Amino acid sequence: MYNSSLLVIQKLLSTNAYLGHRIPTSDFQGYLYGFRNEMAIINLEKTLICLRRACNLIESIIRAKGHFLLVNTDPEYNKIVQQMAKRTNQSYINHKWIGGFLTNRKHMKNVQKHFQNFSAHSKFKDASTSSPFDFFPHFRKMQKCFEGIMTYDIPDCLVIINANKNSMAILEANQLQIPIVSLVDSNISNRLQKLITYPIPVNDDSIQFVYLFCNLITKTVILSQSAWPLSRKPLSRGRRP
Repeated sequence: MYNSSLLVIQKLLSTNAYLGHRIPTSDFQGYLYGFRNEMAIINLEKTLICLRRACNLIESIIRAKGHFLLVNTDPEYNKIVQQMAKRTNQSYINHKWIGGFLTNRKHMKNVQKHFQNFSAHSKFKDASTSSPFDFFPHFRKMQKCFEGIMTYDIPDCLVIINANKNSMAILEANQLQIPIVSLVDSNISNRLQKLITYPIPVNDDSIQFVYLFCNLITKTVILSQSAWPLSRKPLSRGRRP
């Protein structure tokens, strides 16, 4: 157990996951190892503990045949998140969070169906013809926000890559008492940190760590799915036809 933990911490070190900001927020102090050259150093042993707690939650959700929603608004991580979502058959948002996505679910279901129908129509229309929507860039942006949504059901958990950029998603999930797994950097506001059920203290600017984190969640999901009885693997819940 000790050796495996040491190997994981060595991997975390190689991703610069320990690098914090110059002025960490007060509630984050408990996750710090100390300071070096006036920069906060995150305690990776605590990061590892938080990663295990988050993976245990994901495992329990998948074993119960639930699902989670990946939330990312950093273009640099789009491809990583999209690949992870496809491998695990989970929903994702790679663009701006739309207010009311969770708390105004009835309206959002109608909006999702609208974009789904329009997308299906667009695939089969003659390339030489144009739609009135082609002239509205805002419509296209909205369409991108829904392109990764696989189900109309409320997620059992949110997995957030960049907490500071997704405060609205955190507030909505907290209002509905949906568990939140989120990477939290040392500059996260005290208000947001208190709302995150499963915080993972880490340098969220490290693309290497984000890749490692997504790979870890992917493996957790695949292993949990393999535990389903072969005769009882579920049909997709509310999936798009």
